[in-house]
Order: sequence, then C-alpha cells, then structure tokens
Amino acid sequence: MVSVCFYFQVHQPSRLRQYSVFDSGHDYFDDHRNRSILRKVVHKCYLPATSLLLELFQRYGGRFRVAFCLTGCVIEQLQRHAPEVIDRFIQLTETGCVEFLAETHDHSLAWLFGREEFQEQVKRHVGLIDELFGQAPTVFRNTELIYCNDLAECIAAMGFRGVLAEGIDSILAGRSPNHVYHSPGRPDCAVLLRNYRFSDDLAFRFSDQNWPQWPLTADKFADWINALNQDGAAVCNLFMDFETFGEHQWEQTGIFKFLESLPQQVLERGDEFKTPGECIECHDPIGSYDVPQPISWADTERDLSAWVGNAMQLSALEQLYRLGESMKQTQDGDLLDDWRRLTCSDHFYYMCTKYLSDGDVHRYFNPYESPYDSYINFMNVLDNLSTRVAVGARV
Repeated sequence: MVSVCFYFQVHQPSRLRQYSVFDSGHDYFDDHRNRSILRKVVHKCYLPATSLLLELFQRYGGRFRVAFCLTGCVIEQLQRHAPEVIDRFIQLTETGCVEFLAETHDHSLAWLFGREEFQEQVKRHVGLIDELFGQAPTVFRNTELIYCNDLAECIAAMGFRGVLAEGIDSILAGRSPNHVYHSPGRPDCAVLLRNYRFSDDLAFRFSDQNWPQWPLTADKFADWINALNQDGAAVCNLFMDFETFGEHQWEQTGIFKFLESLPQQVLERGDEFKTPGECIECHDPIGSYDVPQPISWADTERDLSAWVGNAMQLSALEQLYRLGESMKQTQDGDLLDDWRRLTCSDHFYYMCTKYLSDGDVHRYFNPYESPYDSYINFMNVLDNLSTRVAVGARV
C-alpha cells in the first residue's frame, strides 16, 4: 500500500512598485498590483480549489488528506484583500484532514545568509500558523525546498521531526524517492523526498498536448502510483504549488476534474492518502539522504542558481543581509518589516538570467521587462532603506 502525500505551497510575493533613484517615499510595494493579482488567483484557484477540497474531505470521510504551507507573505495579503480565503482554510482545518507545515515567514533565503534571522523567521511563521489554524507545525519545508544536511541539523535542533526535500537521482544513487529517509547526522529527523516526475506531470505537463502521456486522466495517474507497490514503495510524495489548480493549469485543462476524480481512483486500488507527519509516523526511514551542498526544487539543475546564479543576485543579497545587521540595532519595527519583505526569494528570482531550458518558466513569473530592470529597481529601494536605517541608527 502506497501512502500518497499531497503537499501544496501557497505563496504570493509582495511585488515592488517602479521605484527610481529620484523617489524618496517609503511606499516600496505595489499594493494595487499585488491586490489585483491576488484577487485573480483567489477566483481562479484559491476559492474553487479549497471548495473542491472541502467537498472531497467530506465525501471520503477523512480518507483523503493533504498538507499546506501558507507563507507569511500570502497570509498577510489574504488578511487585507481576501479574508474569505483565510476562513476557507480554517474550514479545511476543522475537517481534521489538513496538516500545516512551517517555513520561513517571509519566504526568504535567510538560511543561506543569516542563520539567526532564519530561526527568527521560522519561529514567527510557526506562531502565525498556530494563531490562525490552531496547529503547531512539526514538519518543515524550507523556501523553494532548499535543503542540505546542515539544514536538517538546524531544524531538528529547533524541534521539528521531519523536513521536505527534492528527490534527486544523483544523490539517491539508484535508490527510490518513494521511501522515508533521514539526515546522516540526525536519525531523528525524517526526510520526505519529492517524486519530481509525478509532481511535475501535474504541475507542468498536465496541459501540454505534445507530451506523450497527454491527456493525463485520474485513473491513469492512479495506475502509475499503484504500480510503485511492485518496487516496495512506502510513499509517493506529490509536492507542488497550490496555484497549479486553476492558475498555472487553467480550469479549461480539466485539472479540477482530475483532482475531483483522483481520490476515488487511488483508494479503489488499495492505496491511501497521508500527510507528511503521518508518513513519518507510519513509515520508518530506510537509510540516509546525504546532501552536503544545498539543493532545491527549481529548474533542471535542482540547485540554487535561480537565486544566486549571477553577480546581480549575489550583490543584492549580500547588501541586503549586511544592511540587516545594522537595521536591527535601530529597533524600528517599520524598518524591520520593510527589510523582511525585501528578503522574499521572488525578488532575486526576477533577477535570474537563465534563459535556456528553464527560460519560459522564469519569464512566466517575472513581472519585469528584464532581470536587469528587476535588479535596478530592487537596488533603488534598498538604497532608500539604507538611508532610513542610517538615520535611525543616529537617533
């Protein structure tokens, strides 16, 4: 029996407004655009997808279960512009069929640039999830699924019992991602690996009519999952953006009908659904997943090059986190809030210059004309924030 583990990332960044060197105001973020994009995603994805999940949870009496991670970025926007979505997630929580995971509150790259800030953002996110949904997350999912052995050591020391990571073939060295593993240095920290082939079939290939497996039906997909039993699989981890349903894959593609039909098809074949915490509880690790250098779920390389792959990105990140050290000494809450919103990984993703095999993906998510425009705009904002920090430090 395979335990199917659905995990959905829910995230919307706070996009910057066009900010020139001649601007002096503190209104860095394009609230109008952020609200407009959020409302579009709310109506295309968040409301219809959560409505469908609520119906499915009731229909299958707890046998269909999923996990979510809502970033602090999207929660704050939903609270301002679409509180009905927060209410819907509360309804989902009350069914007992949802587990919430923890990550960095600001969906940041703090793990790479500031361990103390990383821990502060994680604790802040855990508190927010507990406050809103009455759950204290026990499983961690880092920004963009960034993972390495040191991360597992850190989050285990913080009290988490498991972490999500990308199942990379070269690291697995012939082993299957469809088992529970553990960190080499922390046997008490379970590692759940994303089955990237099956996950990307839904997230990226579902509507591709040139894909040999198109159209992907629920019964076909359930057959693929059930066939994993032949290799002794314990889990099938399907990790993807929640926006897959209705936003990245439009309703016209049949993605909602697929989701509606899948639980029955999986259950009829004798498999089951479990959340990450339940997978850790029910399945013992079969070995270690040794990742000395950080990996992620992005692009074909599964590395960090989408955020730290060029000089612009590194310059922006280094200056941002250097500013953070002096900024915290001011003890100014407004400065801290603005600075943390700037740590969101999306700002640096927009600066990515990778336009090869993954170029279409980067262009789809980039609101700027070019990565260079993104860098210039970000640095104009950061320069203004630096001035404010310098003034605050003198007060």
